[in-house]
Amino acid sequence: MRFTSSSRRLLSRFLCTLPQKLDNVHLYLRERVVKEAQCWLTDYLHTTRAIPLSHADSIISHAPFSLSAFVAQVPFPSLAARAHADLKRTFRRFLTYHPLNEYDFFFESIGLPPSSYSTAASTYPSYFLSDDALLLAVVSALVHYGFPWTKLGLLYREEPRIFSSDSDKLIARLGALEARGFHRACIIGICLAFPSALSADADPGGEIDRLFQYLNKVFLNFDLSDSVPENNLQIFLRVCRNIRVFYDLDSRKGTMGELLCKNLRNIFLELDDALIAQKLKFFIKLGMEASDAGHFILKHADLFNIDFDNPTIVMPEYLKCIGLDEDEVKLLCRKYPYVMGKNKLGNLPATMKAMNLHKRFLGKILNGNHHYLLSGFVLAGSHDTALDSGFHQGLERLKCAKRGQFLDKKVEFLLSIGFGENKLTLRSIAALKGPNDQLQERFDCLLELGIEYSVLCGMVNAKPLILNQCKDTFHEKVNFLCKDAGYSLEYLEKFPAFLCFGLENRTKPRFKMLEWLKELGLLKKLLAPSTFLTHSERRFMTFLYSVHPAAPKQWLERYSCRRDKDGNKNTLFVRVHKNQA
Repeated sequence: MRFTSSSRRLLSRFLCTLPQKLDNVHLYLRERVVKEAQCWLTDYLHTTRAIPLSHADSIISHAPFSLSAFVAQVPFPSLAARAHADLKRTFRRFLTYHPLNEYDFFFESIGLPPSSYSTAASTYPSYFLSDDALLLAVVSALVHYGFPWTKLGLLYREEPRIFSSDSDKLIARLGALEARGFHRACIIGICLAFPSALSADADPGGEIDRLFQYLNKVFLNFDLSDSVPENNLQIFLRVCRNIRVFYDLDSRKGTMGELLCKNLRNIFLELDDALIAQKLKFFIKLGMEASDAGHFILKHADLFNIDFDNPTIVMPEYLKCIGLDEDEVKLLCRKYPYVMGKNKLGNLPATMKAMNLHKRFLGKILNGNHHYLLSGFVLAGSHDTALDSGFHQGLERLKCAKRGQFLDKKVEFLLSIGFGENKLTLRSIAALKGPNDQLQERFDCLLELGIEYSVLCGMVNAKPLILNQCKDTFHEKVNFLCKDAGYSLEYLEKFPAFLCFGLENRTKPRFKMLEWLKELGLLKKLLAPSTFLTHSERRFMTFLYSVHPAAPKQWLERYSCRRDKDGNKNTLFVRVHKNQA
């Protein structure tokens, strides 16, 4: 069997960077083995599994991860015999005892990421695509209509039930959508951007009817279908994905239609959905409602041209430039020193929230001060300050002692939550552990528990170790503090280290011991957590002894989790008792 030109290009693209190491194949023979495997598996799916040849070629050609994983499992002959080995026979023998999971190849080929296609494949009882006639019929119908094979994953990711529907009804539905006045490439772009258009019935007044009324206003009334070549699917898909961003934000479906029409040709034909989402996210982070952010940025299309990545802001100079008086700036510097220093413009919402200035700043933007975000204005107020003079030198010293690549990621995380380039940030970087996504999840978890953004940033600055714990631990400790200990969340602002102490081994035992003493009338009131948790074991027992000589014994026998090397719990009490005597 011969390779098509597209198959050859795909093969050469991933041969140099195979997803999985092929330690079982000599480097000299690797290209030949992968070519033979791709060719043989394509022929296997077609001749043995009765899958159409074009489908088989698309499945194998667009699944480099699954192909390399398959080759990595095959036990090839010894090195001396590999050059003359019959690879087809080797592959055939391997599949006799190790059935091929064809769903892994299929889901990767349509564009699902590895984590998704592995999960999707596990939902099917069989390994063989030919056992699922509905799936193959739907795929054939979609590809015959014109859907790109590698884009089918966009449909499956949001609406997997499309692939278990009746193919005749699916074609009829596509015809009904086309009858609304859109040509085929436009329909494909709409369905890939709005997969629900293929899964929901077009009932009068229903979701799909409202969607196409919305799109009709944007597309047909603006004559976009005539201004873009009918076969240019990429442009239609890009425009539809951009419209989807605003459609999802539009709580009153249809109110953004006219605004979209005004900006469609100049903006949506040039920008991608990720860049538009970045602009919207900026204003949403400042406190603007999602639907209001969509209307606002469409009314002020010049905001699409703002570069959030390159311009650098410098605190506190930027605060002076936007109209804050000298005394207020000095107060903010004393209260939020960890925010001062350099940061990029894209992190400005987090910087303002860290100082609890975001609503005030948003008010200035809504009043027409858009120039506060322009690079010319930002750069005019940006120059080096004493606050960040030692930042880069300190970072280099840290990189010498630790892994530099991970430190850069931690710097990126702290800047993204509102910290600036300063010495306090360096101290926090050295204490943080875990990848950025986990640190962000923990930070978001504490926000969801009800801690204010500016307060949480202050807590992270005072005790960065709090972000080294899992989310379940946060829930348990906050529940104990508020429900069992009777404190409010505001107490964490005064004592953020509470989240660092072990709940079962330290906090709960000591709290129960103090409660017991209070019940006996030996304590007038419970000590604050900042007092009884920060004491060492020896100092805590000394305190108990001062309350009552028998209290340390009760602590060791009933509450303490500490033991000596021999398993005894009262060794420390004897030493404390002798010291008191």
